Amino acid sequence: MTNSHTVSSPPRSLCIVRLSAIGDVTHVVPVIRTLQHYWPETALTWVVGKVEAGLVGDLPGVEVVPYEKGGGLRELRRLRSRLSDRRFDLLLQMQTALRANVAGLGVRADTRLGYDPGRSRNGHGLFVNRRIAPNPRRHVLDGLFDFLRAMGIRERDLRWEIPVPEEARAFAAEHLPGTAPVLAINPCSSVRPRNWRNWYPERYAAVADYAVREHGMQVVLTGGPSPQEQAYGQSVADAMAHQPVNLVGRTSLKQLLAVLERSRALVAPDTGPAHMGTAAGIPVIGLFGTSNPYRTGPYLSQQWAVNRYPENLARFADTSVEQAAWGQRVRHAEAMGAIEVTDVTAKLDAVMAHSGEGAVQPACGPGSSAARENE
Repeated sequence: MTNSHTVSSPPRSLCIVRLSAIGDVTHVVPVIRTLQHYWPETALTWVVGKVEAGLVGDLPGVEVVPYEKGGGLRELRRLRSRLSDRRFDLLLQMQTALRANVAGLGVRADTRLGYDPGRSRNGHGLFVNRRIAPNPRRHVLDGLFDFLRAMGIRERDLRWEIPVPEEARAFAAEHLPGTAPVLAINPCSSVRPRNWRNWYPERYAAVADYAVREHGMQVVLTGGPSPQEQAYGQSVADAMAHQPVNLVGRTSLKQLLAVLERSRALVAPDTGPAHMGTAAGIPVIGLFGTSNPYRTGPYLSQQWAVNRYPENLARFADTSVEQAAWGQRVRHAEAMGAIEVTDVTAKLDAVMAHSGEGAVQPACGPGSSAARENE
């Protein structure tokens, strides 16, 4: 199996398999925009998770095929049946999770391009016949662009422009009327064991009250529909002196994108909606105590990140960013406690002082190549 793939001319058809999660699916969008810019005649198909298709299912010029991730062999057979009369020139297997590898079996393709061995797992190499070149210690989005580098496209079109329906914008306008600048707070990451990425409700509340008091902002709480997220959002609201607009569990993905589009800034931990904030074009104040923002942080908002990952690695794992495995997490319940309220309010002050143009910037920290758009 070769470690690279070059093309002499754009393929007639190309299929991407990237099922989840929300943040990673959001990262795929500028890759697609770049493909559309440089290979405008190539027919693009994207096999994506059914939930995630609610966000990206209407991308212009892309055939989006929703895939039920928990559907097992039944869903694989359904995918095969839908694509039974198709054979793609090129498959980009952009996810190494086992169910994504298996989903790729439903796509017939001459060339199946996957990750290099260093970024592979779950037998990924068995599902592909070409690999991209190694490019270690990079942001997840940079890793997706490595697929294009392998095909000879070195430039980047860092555009998202995910369609927002007018009814979603009307929903956002109804719940966020007036002209006060909006601060969105998405307090929770995904619900999973030993997660510990969530900051403390009372500290979110202190930041929210500061935003109202010092910047005259309207605060909106956002998040998913799980009981845990709704309870967490209510805890933040209950701890506030000022009344927020609590939309936790009350928005579709398109409505959430419209709310973020209407916001001046977003405060969030390492979670998918943080990357939706990037797609919406707003500064994201990312809270990083357990994961490395230069790997998974909001791609255009590294300057606004509150980064306590290095000190937590030293404190709880007795290692450094340079020595740790790329992507190593700090698994400790006290890690997010290293982030103080004043850390976040200082970033908010800076965001509010930073006028319009250039509010978000490419990542340029250790291990990131985001600033090099024309590599």
